[in-house]
Amino acid sequence: MNTCLEAITQQHLDRRNHDKSSVKGNNDEKTKDLVDVLLGLQHDYTDNSGLDQESIKAIISDMFVAGTTTTYATLEWAMSELIRNPKAMESVQRDVRGNWGDKTGITDSNLDKMTYLKAVIKETFRLHPSVPLLLPRISMQDATVNGYDIPARTLVMINAWAIHRDATSWDEPEEFKPERFLDSAVDYKGQDFNLIPFGSGRRGCPGIYFAISNIELALANLVNKFNWRLPDGVDGTSLDMMEYPGLTAHRAVPLMALAIPCFS
Repeated sequence: MNTCLEAITQQHLDRRNHDKSSVKGNNDEKTKDLVDVLLGLQHDYTDNSGLDQESIKAIISDMFVAGTTTTYATLEWAMSELIRNPKAMESVQRDVRGNWGDKTGITDSNLDKMTYLKAVIKETFRLHPSVPLLLPRISMQDATVNGYDIPARTLVMINAWAIHRDATSWDEPEEFKPERFLDSAVDYKGQDFNLIPFGSGRRGCPGIYFAISNIELALANLVNKFNWRLPDGVDGTSLDMMEYPGLTAHRAVPLMALAIPCFS
């Protein structure tokens, strides 16, 4: 992993040095990525407040881990719920295949039309938030919430998993029902506090749009190009849905499913 991170930072440093040595240079902000920004901060602050090379590699590593493990977990839960609910699988396949367009690829305009796909993803976020307790907060000052006194500098955990299954907010909260979102304005971007898989406010997840883009594209491809069933003729409704406890909620038993190509 360290070798990979070294290669990434060195590649950006080489490009940065090359741009500086060229006659015109390269000031196009559109070509800069996260690593370029971090290296720029390292250059701007040469005292102890700056970022050293190890700190930059640590930040890149965090982005890789946070962006891949949570996305993978959400996709695995989405496929598990769809295999377990054949009618929902039929509906999402009909939605995706009907809006796919040509079979060479998918575009943002295609994805925007896939309302049932988006509802499936929202319902997966609701039942299986990838970080069930979100990230801890420290209270800035004394506060009282619903009659409970919370002193300043108290570590506060937010149980998104419980909020998402609260019967006062959701009809049949334990059931996988993507239809609940088809005519609903409830979204996961932090304004609706009964659905907060990415948290809310200034400290919400910075990778929300990156995650959504990856999940929508990957799930659309999975249900468009393949039909799915469990091995050995096992009925999908009997699929074990136990969770493995941890910062990220994965399945206790990894999903094993057979992918049957549906396009030649």
